[in-house]
Amino acid sequence: MDNNAEAANDGAGAGERRRLPDFQQSVRLKYVKLGYHYLITNGVYLLLTPLIALVAVHLSTLTAGDVAGLWSHLRFNLVSVVACTTLLVFLSTVRFLTRPRPVYLVDFACYKPPPERRCSRDAFMRCSRLAGCFTAASLDFQRRIVERSGLGDDTYLPAAVLREPPNPSMAEARREAEAVMFGAVDDLLAKTGVSAKEIGVLVVNCSLFNPTPSLSAMVVNHYKLRGNIVSYNLGGMGCSAGLLAIDLAKDLLQVHRNSYALVISMENITLNWYSGNDRSMLVSNCLFRMGGAAILLSNRWSERRRSKYELVHTVRTHKGGDDKCFGCVTQEEDGEGNVGVALSKDLMAVAGDALKTNITTLGPLVLPLSEQLLFMATLVAKRLLKMKNVKPYIPDFKLAFEHFCVHAGGRAVLDEIEKNLSLGEWQMEPSRMTLYRFGNTSSSSLWYELAYSEAKGRVRRRDRVWQIAFGSGFKCNSAVWRALRSVDPEEEAMKKNPWMDEIDRFPVVVPRVSRISTD
Repeated sequence: MDNNAEAANDGAGAGERRRLPDFQQSVRLKYVKLGYHYLITNGVYLLLTPLIALVAVHLSTLTAGDVAGLWSHLRFNLVSVVACTTLLVFLSTVRFLTRPRPVYLVDFACYKPPPERRCSRDAFMRCSRLAGCFTAASLDFQRRIVERSGLGDDTYLPAAVLREPPNPSMAEARREAEAVMFGAVDDLLAKTGVSAKEIGVLVVNCSLFNPTPSLSAMVVNHYKLRGNIVSYNLGGMGCSAGLLAIDLAKDLLQVHRNSYALVISMENITLNWYSGNDRSMLVSNCLFRMGGAAILLSNRWSERRRSKYELVHTVRTHKGGDDKCFGCVTQEEDGEGNVGVALSKDLMAVAGDALKTNITTLGPLVLPLSEQLLFMATLVAKRLLKMKNVKPYIPDFKLAFEHFCVHAGGRAVLDEIEKNLSLGEWQMEPSRMTLYRFGNTSSSSLWYELAYSEAKGRVRRRDRVWQIAFGSGFKCNSAVWRALRSVDPEEEAMKKNPWMDEIDRFPVVVPRVSRISTD
């Protein structure tokens, strides 16, 4: 095999000997500092809240005689009255101005394609053979990847790819985009009862399909959204773009009062089906599948009562300043002029470094104090006291979160994250089952995973959810949510949760097979 055989793995383990780096071996203190910087910068109002609470507690202990004496004293002390009033107004104003507006996740919907779009592993290989563009060696390579990918027999592909032979075109790509976006948004609006005219912010992300007019313009036109809507279309940002879209919507909701924000996350398969024989580009054919999600956010206080979650933190990590990181996932032409997404042999190492940086930054924001003290103690012993035999303590993130939604990029990546973060089968189940049932749906996979936990009846009030995704650039992003209420599976059954009509057959056992040999 050529060198590209080693590159052909974004999670399926195809020809890739590398693993995610051991997080215990190299933890950079500057990213720990960055986490504490976020905590201090974004939590100034938290310092005022305890102060106001202490004053309130003290005032509650005053007796009627104390109040009468205080009033008698203040009646003849104008300076004290003015000073106390000024201080109270100042503290209240500072708290009001520095407190970020809450961002609520009212509800979300995941698109479930119709049965005729289902693509079993055998059907996938049949379509590849009938395409007439792959060599026997490439077909065998794809077969081995599909067998080891962690995907099941019920994933979905668009009509243009399933036809024999495939007929990708701009018109077919638009039809796929419309089916996914409008299908998800229709379900979301039906769930929430929100009128399309009430939406003030729209963010659409799709990495590889960016037509003119844009996808966001297609949504505005279809739903006749209002003329002053604030709309954005994010392209070329990979599988992590879904959380970037959430972060952008969060920032916009800090400015636009009393608003709803609609976020649509998807990927388009039709025009990005690779028809060459470069193995570093063939893997995407085997892993990526049709899907998308629509999410409704709001900063209205009145929405808190019925919303499912509140956004607590978003942490973004971008490694694009490093050439190796920048070039590990690129859309380019192969030697025969076929366009595809090439995966570098450094992908796993780059993904691991970005993931480690993001987790290190996130830790101070979410971990219990006991875990942070253990982590800092071992880090000081190793870095400052030069105790080489001491490994940095990897905190137990299961103490910080009840639910984990890890981007379902591929089986091998999920295996390595499970190992490095010491997660169990239960924590990884939503990601593995999403990969098995729907495949890698790119930026929307996190929402299929959260929908799985809801369908299982696992989400309870005050539970914390960690969504983490990584993608080209290279980027790794996290979002932390707090459940505002328990999610009733029976209620989800009436709201078109994509899992509900078959949730009883999950989890299924997915065999963990060995990686493909590079010999």
